Amino acid sequence: MVTRRQSLLAGAAVGVLGAGAANAQDVRVLDSAPTANAVIGPRSSGFYVRFNRPVDHEDSRLSIKQDGRIVEVLHPRLESAPDVLFARAPTLQPGRYSLHWVVGGESRFDGEIPFTVGNE
Repeated sequence: MVTRRQSLLAGAAVGVLGAGAANAQDVRVLDSAPTANAVIGPRSSGFYVRFNRPVDHEDSRLSIKQDGRIVEVLHPRLESAPDVLFARAPTLQPGRYSLHWVVGGESRFDGEIPFTVGNE
């Protein structure tokens, strides 16, 4: 069961909708790894964003940002579930990051999920 707080966090994670994305208004982030503001270890096995509807895997991107700059480009697996962008995670140094996603197709939209990599 999704709590009101989880709904608010998921809505916040959706980020800024691109211009001309009228059909994307109903697209929501349902789940992600890492979750918003999570502290993870440096050896994470993968990152994903799950949406409330299918996304165009071939025209979508995932990246890891630090201080507003892309530090790692991730390659979403085309075999993922239709509503999930998934990519293997690199080993990251301790610090604050964000998982940035761009979903393409007929309507483009993007967002960022902030997270921290801890020492362990």
